[in-house]
Amino acid sequence: MSTFKAKYANEIDGSTELVQAAIDHAFRELEGDTTGHDLHHVMRVFRMAQRLARAEGADLETVELIAALHDVSDFKFTGDDMSGAREAKRWLLEQGVDEDMAGLVSGNVAGISFKGADTVTMPLTLEGECVQDADRLDALGAIGIARCFTYGGSKGRDLHDPLIPVQHHSTTKQYLDHRGTSINHFYEKLLLLKDRLNTKSAREIAEQRHAFMEAYLEQFYAEWDSRA
Repeated sequence: MSTFKAKYANEIDGSTELVQAAIDHAFRELEGDTTGHDLHHVMRVFRMAQRLARAEGADLETVELIAALHDVSDFKFTGDDMSGAREAKRWLLEQGVDEDMAGLVSGNVAGISFKGADTVTMPLTLEGECVQDADRLDALGAIGIARCFTYGGSKGRDLHDPLIPVQHHSTTKQYLDHRGTSINHFYEKLLLLKDRLNTKSAREIAEQRHAFMEAYLEQFYAEWDSRA
């Protein structure tokens, strides 16, 4: 067992063998990621999704499967809206999961990711909503800020340029192709998430994280303009 897997072994001991296999699959696929969608992100989303599932009364195994697989072959890596869903279904069927369950999990995986502020959102079950909220909470607060700049750096984005306007995208292609800046990403995605969460439990958690980002931006602009 790798050091990384050993670190999280206790956290998945209580999960089904299928869920543990899904975590192993995600670890293999996402190992070495430097965009902020790494193995630690998977486990933060997994833990938060469990927390939300228990609070909201969602089916725990389904939530855990969606959380484990939500970033494997995701559109942001492939440019294909449905690549993550297809890979999730392929892998689940390969494990002997029945067609209905594979379709349920993969259908939710297809709708988890944010794909632009003005894009059409896909319907999710309660289980998918819990995972989407967990994923979005990981884009807020201190971790969210760190991941924003990590992702921006991986894509060669400028830190900030006051002359580059904020854009809200109506298609996934526009969202992926847009260069923008890391600071603009706060307005194009991160600050929008609080009001787009599905569950009461997640909305309560988001309040403090959202406020932290607003305070961070105030400090950032003060330093940028040499006022602080």
